[in-house]
Amino acid sequence: MEIQINVDCHDLDVMVAFYTAALGYEPFGSAGDRYRSIVAADGNGPKLVFQQVPEPKLAKNRVHLDLIVGDAIDAEVERFLALGARRLEGAEFDEYGSRWIVLADPEGNELCLCTT
Repeated sequence: MEIQINVDCHDLDVMVAFYTAALGYEPFGSAGDRYRSIVAADGNGPKLVFQQVPEPKLAKNRVHLDLIVGDAIDAEVERFLALGARRLEGAEFDEYGSRWIVLADPEGNELCLCTT
């Protein structure tokens, strides 16, 4: 079984550029003008497919990415911010032996950077 995660978005170029740089992924393919995919350069990890949709994001994500970055969390937050993410106010947590910080990608989709 392979896992593929689809992300609805408005601007394919912005989203593919952001996640390619943020995750160390590489472009994989496209279908027509509305779909583009990226994969892990080392082959480990799910394929991400970006689907262009006309409607804007209206509510909180029901599914989001948790990216385990270890002790480099503060440096990774800064790197993601430089790539176009934004930090969500009051969205830093330190519980159960783990620390995580909630960011939003360039189109407002939540993702977490986590120590464990």
